[in-house]
Amino acid sequence: MNVKKKKVVVGLSGGVDSSVTAYLLKEQGYEVIGLFMKNWHDDSVTISDECPWLDDSNDAMLVAEKLGIPFQTVDLSEEYKERIVDYMFYEYERGRTPNPDVLCNREIKFDVFMKIALSLGADFVATGHYCRKGEVEIDGKTTFQLLAGKDKNKDQSYFLCQLSQEQLAKTLFPIGELQKSEVREIAAQQELVTAGKKDSQGLCFIGKVRLPDFLQQKLQPKDGVIIEIPSEENIYHTETPLFNSTEEELAFISKKFTYQKEQGKEVGHHNGAHYFTKGQRKGLAVGGTPEPLFVIDTDVNENIIYTGQGKNHPGLYRKGLFVTTEETHWIREDLKLQIGEELEVMARIRYRQALEKAKLYQTENGLYVIFENAQSAITEGQFVAWYHEEELLGSGVIS
Repeated sequence: MNVKKKKVVVGLSGGVDSSVTAYLLKEQGYEVIGLFMKNWHDDSVTISDECPWLDDSNDAMLVAEKLGIPFQTVDLSEEYKERIVDYMFYEYERGRTPNPDVLCNREIKFDVFMKIALSLGADFVATGHYCRKGEVEIDGKTTFQLLAGKDKNKDQSYFLCQLSQEQLAKTLFPIGELQKSEVREIAAQQELVTAGKKDSQGLCFIGKVRLPDFLQQKLQPKDGVIIEIPSEENIYHTETPLFNSTEEELAFISKKFTYQKEQGKEVGHHNGAHYFTKGQRKGLAVGGTPEPLFVIDTDVNENIIYTGQGKNHPGLYRKGLFVTTEETHWIREDLKLQIGEELEVMARIRYRQALEKAKLYQTENGLYVIFENAQSAITEGQFVAWYHEEELLGSGVIS
């Protein structure tokens, strides 16, 4: 392929990763255009100067200038508010915990942004993600693979777990083969202004926010009680029943515990169950317990937070989870399970979690993911992603 004729639009974010992405592509002979996305921004909920989008766009512009590539800013705040922010409010209100970064990639970077890039005549879109793209031939047709980044500490394949074959076909990940230290080194050698810049934290494009402040724009605070459930509560020590079918057994393993106020004691108050998520420790403001309290469940209808002492509390753990058919997504559509089929995989339920052995079971109603070891804080609304070796095969929203 003669890359000279190929045009690539790079999502320049003002960070070191996308800067080096643009540099590498230019070196490889592509015609490179830098595009900065301005997304929804609200100063009232970001923490001080943690989200200086103006500084970021300025840095992105300086990098483009230094590399001698065209640069422009696109305002996607309307789409961002509609597809990410409103979705977050909706999910929190239902007592689920969304992952805005995964959504942001699916809905904004690789959809809205990609369409703009292609309308500018681009052949590809490139981002500074630590992951790689592979190709395999199946029945004479090219199938794209999403592979983990070479830097095991920075691998971001999980955040791209909702991408499709069409999106992957048009995407390049130039830094996926590199270590973060090498990326910084290249940026320093090229005297890019972003070489020493800290990695951004917090919500995709919004920066660090105080989540309750952010959510309070739409979700009203309401006073409720915090209940502590003792670890010896009977609910954790029920006998395993006899099952009539595999599906019955899978449903039993994946079933979350449900609590009643009477099972525990009141230990404090909160200002809205929808501001809290499973596994959360900070923000409960309850002292005097031998071990710290963790959220083991939230009931948004009754506005109650259930907690347990210590990170080994049985209320935090279970071995299985369920994904509905509508919320199951296969990047490798050719490997999609048919009803009754199962597959051994490695899986994770959050970014930066080590991959864990698991088995997928496809049923008529949806997909069960059963882990070899019980997992802590399986959280509705988050994404489970499954892999074979280095390849991410598919993902789903935990039901």
